[in-house]
Order: sequence, then C-alpha cells, then structure tokens
Amino acid sequence: MSASVHIRGGRVLCPAQGIDRSTDVFVGDGRILALGEPPEGFHAGRTLDARGLLVLPGLVDLGTNLREPGARHKADIVSELRAAAASGITTVCASPATRPAVDNTAVLELVQGQAHKAGASRLVPLGALTAGLDGEHLSQMAALKRAGCVAVSDGGQPVANTLVLRRALEYAATHDLPVMVTPQDPDLTRGSSMHEGWMATRLGIAGIPVAAETVALARTLALVEETGARVHFMRLSSTRGAELVARARRDGLPVSADVAMHQLFLTEMDASGYSTTANVLPPLRGERDRAALRQAVADGVIQAVCSDHQPHDADAKAVPFVAAEPGVSGLDTLLALALRLEDEGALPLLTAVERVTSGPAALLGLPGGTLRPGAPADICLVDPRAPWWVTPEALFSRGRNTPFGGWELTGRVRHTLVDGTPVYPEETAPA
Repeated sequence: MSASVHIRGGRVLCPAQGIDRSTDVFVGDGRILALGEPPEGFHAGRTLDARGLLVLPGLVDLGTNLREPGARHKADIVSELRAAAASGITTVCASPATRPAVDNTAVLELVQGQAHKAGASRLVPLGALTAGLDGEHLSQMAALKRAGCVAVSDGGQPVANTLVLRRALEYAATHDLPVMVTPQDPDLTRGSSMHEGWMATRLGIAGIPVAAETVALARTLALVEETGARVHFMRLSSTRGAELVARARRDGLPVSADVAMHQLFLTEMDASGYSTTANVLPPLRGERDRAALRQAVADGVIQAVCSDHQPHDADAKAVPFVAAEPGVSGLDTLLALALRLEDEGALPLLTAVERVTSGPAALLGLPGGTLRPGAPADICLVDPRAPWWVTPEALFSRGRNTPFGGWELTGRVRHTLVDGTPVYPEETAPA
C-alpha cells in the first residue's frame, strides 16, 4: 500500500510543466498531491531527503522486450521489471514479440499476471498487429484493447504484404488504436544487421542500405494518408528517415517516431572487429546519421527516446557477427545516457528528460511521465554526480549484451516510486 511521502529539497524537473527548480514534492494515495507547499492536513509517513538529487518523473520506455513467454533463458518479466525500477523506468511498454505472441487475451493475461508478481515497474502491454506476428492475418485488436493494450505493434517484424498492412491500419483506426510499426523493408534487410557503408565493406559483410528504412516509411506514409490511422514509427536510424517523418508531420499526418538510445551515441565504427554487441536492427549507421538523429530529437521531430531493450544470453552473441542475434540490453543505461546527452551539449537537460518521460507518455496517452498534481506518483530520485562503470556486475538486467561495456557513465538512481510505493530502495543497488 502506498503511504504519504515527503520528498524534500531536490531539484525537481518536470518537462510537462516546464519546471526546473529546487522544491519539495508531496505524495499521497498513490498520486502527486502538490509541489512546493504541503496540502492542508498533510502528514508524511515517510520523508526522502533529496538534497543534491534530481527528482524526475519516472521514465516511460516505449521499446522493451521482456522475453517471456518463450525465451526465459534470456530474461523474464519479473527480472526485467525489477531492472527497470532500479534504472528509474516506471512504465515499460512491452513488445508483443514473445512466443506465443501477445495476439489474444489469454497470453495477455499471462503477461499481466507475471507483471503483478514483480511488484516493480508498471507494465503497459502492446498487442500484436497480426496473429502470431505472421504478417498475414489480423489479430484480435478489439479484444486486446478491452483487455488493456494501449496500442498494437508489429513487434519488430515488419508486415511485408501491403494489403494486409492497409487492412490492419483500417481496423486499428476503427478502434482508435495507435499502430507501432518498424520502418524496415524485409527484402532489403534480410541477411544482415550492418549498415551498407565503409565498415561493412572493410569487414566483408553485406550491408543494409538506408533505402530499407525509407522505402518502408514511404509505403506506410502513403497508407496513413489513405486510412487516417495513427502510426508511430519505431527506431528510426537515418538522416533521410528523420527527414521523411518531419515532412509528414508538417503535412499534418498523424505520425510520430522514436529512436533507440544507442543510435544517439554509436555508429557503424563500433562494429569494427566484428563486435557482436554492436549487432542491432536497424543497424548503426554513420556519423552524419547520428548527428541528424540527435538534431531530430532536439527539434521534436522524434518525440521519444527508448531503450530498445533486447536481453540475450551469452551464447546469442558468442558467435560470428553475421550469426549473432541482434539487439542490446538497454534498460540499465537509458537514464545515464539521457543525462549524458546534456553533458555533451546535444540537448538541454529538460528536453533530454522530456524525451524519456512526458514525450513517450503523450504518444500513447499514458498518465505517467509528469509530476503534475493528480498524476500517478511515479518518481525517480537520481544522483547526477554518481559515476559508475558499465560492467556486467553493475547491470540489473539479466541481459549483459551492452555495447557500452567499459564506459564510465554518470547518474545513479537512488529511489524509485510507482504509485507512491517504493519499488527500488538505495540499499539494494550494486556497488
């Protein structure tokens, strides 16, 4: 049960309200009661000393693969939701790409039940766009929405059949469901996970052209014009992709986009030496693309930055580059890298926080991501000066497949609250 909490003396950042100042936060009945002065009759059951800390809305992650059901040897719902809580992420949008896929209410109820056991971050389920994510038959979208899905997604498995995609967008639109799609052309992507550029040529690996993204974007944007469906493009990777989304938004199309955090720091050069931790889809591209993605985030063309969390067991990466399973474990580094964007001058701090809190929450109409009075008391307290090395021992996720291994990052979560209830106390943090 949540109790009344007084968070005292921290630097409160709430992009949704444009707030960046030292003040107090008062929590009760699972909600934010007030900022600054306590409401009449308030009595704190617990006081958290936040002096020297940042007080942020809990992070909202649009791109998390929890691996359960179907791949519990890699990770599971309980372990990853607890890792999210330790990383300041209070809302996890779970990919439907499980085995079986989240394409019916039975699987959805299983996932929700496991999330309840975790007693950690809240799970927001995404439903499968097609049955079994096969790209051929529509899923039970109406039933999934009634059971709690806030959107439907292709789960990183693009729908190749244009007619099926059109029918899926039409069906989703009739139920006012946002559709989250992966802008990748399967034919241009198949058989590789490296950018078609200098590094791929040097390593002798077939590359994925930028056209794999732009062709898929152009096709989906044409269908959005026809159907009026709300579409969110997951994991942009290129300059040209960002330009196409920016133009569509200027034209008034109901589209949005996110980017994986690792795309804002890494490039194809990080795959040198056949490093499988840099094996991701979409692939890491060039310096120009990385700079353009950062600018698109700063300009609001890309409204959300996500972890694109894909935990793997060691065997999935301990193979040649072309045989490795793509993906990084991203929950543990999401917040610290967001703070680093400000340190590197890429984004103002309030903007960096917005892209991982109120920005993604607004895209799916979620109530979190803000410290506005009346909102759920999802809060994280962060020591912005605490350094830590990215090592396997420092990660909470069961996935150790991070391309940031050996990096020194700054920013450690000290407390996380979900609905006003502490779900991550400082004393359980690793050294």
